[in-house]
Amino acid sequence: MANGKLTSEGRLSKLIGGIVFGLSALLVSQGLAKDGPVAVDAEIVFAVDVSYSMDQEEQVLQRQGYADALTSEQFINALKGGIHGKIAISYMQWASYRDSDILLPWTVIDGPESAVAFADKLLRAPYRRAQRTSISGAIDRSARMFDNNGFNGLRRVIDVSGDGANNDGRPVQAARDDAVKQGITINGLPLVGIRPSWNYADIANLDLYYQDCVIGGDGAFMVAIRDRKGFTDATRTKLIQEIAAPNIPPMTFSVVPAQEREPRVNCMIGEAMWNRRWGN
Repeated sequence: MANGKLTSEGRLSKLIGGIVFGLSALLVSQGLAKDGPVAVDAEIVFAVDVSYSMDQEEQVLQRQGYADALTSEQFINALKGGIHGKIAISYMQWASYRDSDILLPWTVIDGPESAVAFADKLLRAPYRRAQRTSISGAIDRSARMFDNNGFNGLRRVIDVSGDGANNDGRPVQAARDDAVKQGITINGLPLVGIRPSWNYADIANLDLYYQDCVIGGDGAFMVAIRDRKGFTDATRTKLIQEIAAPNIPPMTFSVVPAQEREPRVNCMIGEAMWNRRWGN
């Protein structure tokens, strides 16, 4: 420095330092470690339906199921058995194609403490409901969440949970196929007829719809929830399978790669039912 002023070399050095500091702050804000993305056994987005067909009781059931599954002894033991012993998860709510929000951002789960902390935040978070049901929107939003998220998982999984067929946005098969092309696996947790009363948007074979139209990718599977008592057990079983694959063989539920055969149900049934209902 000469006469209290920066030389050209000093200004350049200060500029470079500022750029380096700014980039470092950006990397930290995105969850990146100093040496690059954090290695985990799986990156999982919990994509949860909050459309009006999901009543308060069903939403509470969903959250409690995820919280109980994440804090279960069976899940923690499976977590420890992974190559890295940790996963990254995020909880995203969705309704219409452009209506989604990240309730809980990407979080590392590496043991009981982090699992309990995530579960507590989930159970304390506010509830909401919104119009329409766009599984395609949920898949598209979830797929974007893997970009520059600060993690490098052995598997990338979208875990779709809901009680109805797609009736908004682009066709669900198109969203599924685009995600699968990116190396993402889509698993399903459909709530099949657990309400005491029938909703106009319900379909009797939602499990087949999820198998043939929603799930896809390497080792994709779905677990149908047919009663409220079985939600926690099914969610725990599915989570264990997601973090253990491909280290263990599939468990005793349906494992059906959706894109490998012609669907047994109309994958546009949700849109057709909506149009009949509202005369579009």
